[in-house]
Amino acid sequence: MKKSKQQEPDIPNKIDALPQRRPGPIVAAVIVAILAAQFIHMLVTNENFEWNVVWTYLFNEHVLSGVGWTLILTVASMVIAIVLAVALAIMRKSSNPVLRGVSWFYIWFFRGTPVYTQLVFWGLISVLMPKLSLGIPFGPEFWSWNTADVFTASRAAIIGLALNEAAYLAEIVRAGLEAVDPGQREAAEALGMKPSLIMRRIILPQAMRIIIPPTGNEVIGMLKTTSLVLAVPFTLELQYVTTTLANRVYKPIPLLLVAAIWYLVITSILMVVQSKLEKHFGKGFDIRGGVEQFDPADATETKRTKASAEDRQDVQMIGLNA
Repeated sequence: MKKSKQQEPDIPNKIDALPQRRPGPIVAAVIVAILAAQFIHMLVTNENFEWNVVWTYLFNEHVLSGVGWTLILTVASMVIAIVLAVALAIMRKSSNPVLRGVSWFYIWFFRGTPVYTQLVFWGLISVLMPKLSLGIPFGPEFWSWNTADVFTASRAAIIGLALNEAAYLAEIVRAGLEAVDPGQREAAEALGMKPSLIMRRIILPQAMRIIIPPTGNEVIGMLKTTSLVLAVPFTLELQYVTTTLANRVYKPIPLLLVAAIWYLVITSILMVVQSKLEKHFGKGFDIRGGVEQFDPADATETKRTKASAEDRQDVQMIGLNA
């Protein structure tokens, strides 16, 4: 049904006010446009960028392999980090002081030390502990493994990135859980739902609306943090591959542009995915974060439609009775 247009009342001596002119935004737009044009002109005309070399190595097999490894590190680290972050956030809200203390210490430690330092540590884990064993403390050992065989460079890089990221994501998840109205949990408990079912079916779906935006930023940040895995050392990701090629052909600037272009492409795709997820989990809420607002005109029109339908049914019943 189309909305009925409301007639404006006739106001005597009505003043047709014109909006106040504001030249500031126009001047700012002109200045920004000029600066942008100068920047584009510099990119196109500056021969030091050597765009021909950029296009030559943009789809180089080693570069594409580096892109693949960068995506593997990002996805694997974020999956582990998200699972661990949810567990840490639930532990922070637990009534058990031991769980709360362990969660607080974990977040404090991994947020308080640089990720590069942590990656160096994971690269030296086989020096610190040459052998991993499973058994009774101060007692016999049942199984043992060589640490170097377990913690390869790729595994150490993924674990190092995931453990560091989990500390940050845990606070994001905790903020999302605390943003859900406590009445939701109380209503679910009144229906006899178990705590695990309440968390999985009631709390987390509502908290996702708040969790998704900062988590998307963390994923993009993780994509760029993978360039630090050289500290492990892991030498197959995009940044190290392009740096190696640059040292080989003595073309540092074009190869840096190659890495930048690939990072921008992947980041753009992740931003689109993040936007889709935000719209999906934000259904039922308006831009201001409240419950979706309904138009009174739509409600009035709906009532009229229902009333007309009821009148028609009454007329039909009268005709049948006659």
